[in-house]
Amino acid sequence: MYIRMFKLRLLNAVAPAYFYTATIVTFALHFCLFIPTIFQTPGAQLSPATLLHTAIFLYLMLNALGNYTMTIRHPAESANENVIPVCSPDCPDRVDAHYLLNGRHFCKLCKKVILKRDHHCFFTGNCIGNKNMRYFIMFCIYTSCTCLYSLVLGVAYLTVEYSISFENPLTFLTLLPLSTGYFFLGAISGLQFFLVLMLYVWLGIGLTCAGFCCQQVLLVARGQTWCQLRRGQLVEARGSWRANLSDVFGTRWALGFFLPVQTVEASPSLTAHKHE
Repeated sequence: MYIRMFKLRLLNAVAPAYFYTATIVTFALHFCLFIPTIFQTPGAQLSPATLLHTAIFLYLMLNALGNYTMTIRHPAESANENVIPVCSPDCPDRVDAHYLLNGRHFCKLCKKVILKRDHHCFFTGNCIGNKNMRYFIMFCIYTSCTCLYSLVLGVAYLTVEYSISFENPLTFLTLLPLSTGYFFLGAISGLQFFLVLMLYVWLGIGLTCAGFCCQQVLLVARGQTWCQLRRGQLVEARGSWRANLSDVFGTRWALGFFLPVQTVEASPSLTAHKHE
């Protein structure tokens, strides 16, 4: 148990650094390579295509970073409780958290009591619960869109700059192993090999975030959390799926879909757990 807890704490420190590094690299590749090369127009410094794709990328990236920040700024912990329970041997969450009552957990990584805990996100370094679930879902949506958009531009750049054809569906499947071999043989440059690696990084992150988003939306619609699902605990929805989604996304969900702003007012009932 102690070894696994050490691994979780290490992952909790490494994952945010990985996210920041991937963000900086993606930003640099777009403005230093992709946009200037793909959308260059002779005799014109800023073409309409350049402005359009710059605006699209900045919108996706800023929304991803904005919701990432909101996920951290609106944590799901209870400000009225500071309990460190002792885990029993039969506690299903005894490695990283301890189940209390009424959907509350004590997270050993956050060292706080979490209200309606869903899971601990290592990329944000905090728990996802009732207060920041909406921002986490939007973070997954915009991160997925940013990565898949970067994947498309990366493929276009490799086609324009290195004359790599992606018409054959098997090209993408064999691109990484062939590029690895060519790189160690000295047949391709380090930049080309790095760009190929980034294509697979963007694909992996984009598909993973899309999967997380679909899973969380389904759980929210059912009025259930991942902790409850993992324990096999069935929850009778207190309302319809529309009401469950409204509890998380708020009545101004359309505004929150396009901008990383707060759309749900804090409920006074969320701070009443200290008297339970």
